[in-house]
Amino acid sequence: MNKDLSDYRKSYEKKELLEANCPENPIELFQEWFLNADQTDTVDESNAMTLSTIGTDGFPKSRVVLMKKFTWEGFIFYTNYSSEKGKAIASNKNVCLSFFWPSLEQQIIIKGKAEKITENLSDGYFESRPDGSKLGAWASNQSSVVSSREELDQNLKSFENKYKNQEIPRPNHWGGFIVKPESIEFWQGRPNRMHDRIRYTLQKDFNWKMERLAP
Repeated sequence: MNKDLSDYRKSYEKKELLEANCPENPIELFQEWFLNADQTDTVDESNAMTLSTIGTDGFPKSRVVLMKKFTWEGFIFYTNYSSEKGKAIASNKNVCLSFFWPSLEQQIIIKGKAEKITENLSDGYFESRPDGSKLGAWASNQSSVVSSREELDQNLKSFENKYKNQEIPRPNHWGGFIVKPESIEFWQGRPNRMHDRIRYTLQKDFNWKMERLAP
């Protein structure tokens, strides 16, 4: 099979990103872009982000996860700590997050270090989840090989029975990570592939250095 995609082209013309409109702290700009994406009907799951890690096998791997909170300190998501991504982060904290909102012609690329959040914060979020999602955290040994779909369904059923009419506790192997950014790049599509790229880099004095990158 051979499909030539060389004629696939799109002209990006919706917005511009100029230094004069950029705040000193990139979290402010992230909040502005995210809230806009979240309120736009053309963006599904504005909090969906691609998480890239370096695996224990030495290969990079990317997958989509959901951001559940962002603060001045960083970006929080939840997962099984024993999963492939959890093990990757345990061996190498350097990760990359990226948001892509095609209808807005915008990307945000974040490089930083991932750290476990405190247990009480993981507890608080876990308690807010639907019971089905809580049980799924127990039933799925994430990233492990399973014999069949039936095995997964049987595992879920066993935990449904175990915690029937009971409060479902958070598994010790499940919780949150916060990615503390060291650089944040904002990408705005522009005509003729002359895109706007503004990168913020955290300095030793904890101020942010802002630079324009060639597209």
